[in-house]
Amino acid sequence: MEKSSKVNLAIFSAGLMTFIGILNETSMNVTYPLLVKEFHQPLATVQWITTAYLLKQVQARWLHLGAALSFICGCIICALTSSFPLMLAGRIIQGIATGFSTPIMFQLIFTQVTKQKLGLMTGFAGMIISFAPALGPTYGGLVVSAASWRMIFWLLLPLALVSLIGGQVYIRNQVSGQKKKFDSPSLLLLGLALFAIIYALSLIGTSSLSWLLLLAGAVLFTLFVFVNKRGNSHLLNLAIFKEKTVCLAALTYFFLQLVNIGLSVAVPVYAQYALAASSLISGLILLPGSCMGAVISPFAGKLADKRGFKFPLTLGGCLFLLGNCLLLVLQPLLTPVLIVVCHIVIRSGFNLSFANTISNTSTLVDRKNVADVNSSFNMLQQFAGSVGVSLATALISLAQKTGRGTLAQRSYQGGKYDFIMFSCLALVTLLAIWQNFRLQEQKNKEN
Repeated sequence: MEKSSKVNLAIFSAGLMTFIGILNETSMNVTYPLLVKEFHQPLATVQWITTAYLLKQVQARWLHLGAALSFICGCIICALTSSFPLMLAGRIIQGIATGFSTPIMFQLIFTQVTKQKLGLMTGFAGMIISFAPALGPTYGGLVVSAASWRMIFWLLLPLALVSLIGGQVYIRNQVSGQKKKFDSPSLLLLGLALFAIIYALSLIGTSSLSWLLLLAGAVLFTLFVFVNKRGNSHLLNLAIFKEKTVCLAALTYFFLQLVNIGLSVAVPVYAQYALAASSLISGLILLPGSCMGAVISPFAGKLADKRGFKFPLTLGGCLFLLGNCLLLVLQPLLTPVLIVVCHIVIRSGFNLSFANTISNTSTLVDRKNVADVNSSFNMLQQFAGSVGVSLATALISLAQKTGRGTLAQRSYQGGKYDFIMFSCLALVTLLAIWQNFRLQEQKNKEN
């Protein structure tokens, strides 16, 4: 078999694990109302199934085998449990899978794919990361309507086995990351900092503890930066962020994923509570936009290969802002069909921008620092997903608890809070894209 074919199959194996990991995570979004009743937990607590799943520190050196086995183990625990704490534990175990496979997939692309096909293959990766979150609620809605939410886990096990076998055959010796002594203190500080921040955001408006946790998170992150910089090895090479263009790209990447994952939670929940839609309809709302994004993502990569990164990123930023603003402005008229239209616009903009952002960033640093871009940006996109989930559900939960009127009216107000937040973040994203390429063009002229 040719080397390029083996590389493609290796990327596919890692990509499949990434896909089913994210799909499984977001498929639970439409089951929140069911889980609230079954486990007798409020929405603000149930959303931690997703948050805990996303909140993890990625170590690219770990083998793909660990990812597959973790996913399979987590699936079995979640499918068999009758306890909410055990469900949460199973989701955390599952989180290891995406934490392993996503950086491995990007590392294979950045180190073994030719520059001429870099945009195309990162487009493939972006398709996986963006398509799975939107397809998840559809998958979850179909399964819940036809059977039980427990089948969400059982049905993914065969795909996990395919990924496991493919990974062992084609990426068995492939590891990512730097061959340095593992920096345990930095990992502990970073993990505690992110945990404190995410938990604080989930408590917004419901507990005064949220501000104390935010402060604790900021202190812990400061300590992480100090320890990470002065240790014998670096958990993350923060030196890459000395470049303003890299910082702006990271900001773009973070907000794109925050809104992306936030919408995958907010839209199904809003549709069920405010529009009285079924789990199936709430999940299907995101399917057309998901399909559009799947088609656009490889095209966006090819477009970047031919015309450079500025055009698809700028166009994507504009569409991303337009779609979110449409959700906000048209909220009084929103129906499932109208939400579909808005989501198609948002998904088109997201897929034009997301994978091209990390691909463009990999060209802004020295070759030796590409792995640092990979690990840092993958950590950012997972943290962004956690923040998106926490904020989206916290705002809806806050409105449901403190608002007036029926549950549908209070959920409507919570949805409005989400749409305002997403629109503002989309505007910041577009401004970051514009400023980034302005700086890149200035630097090219100086050189």
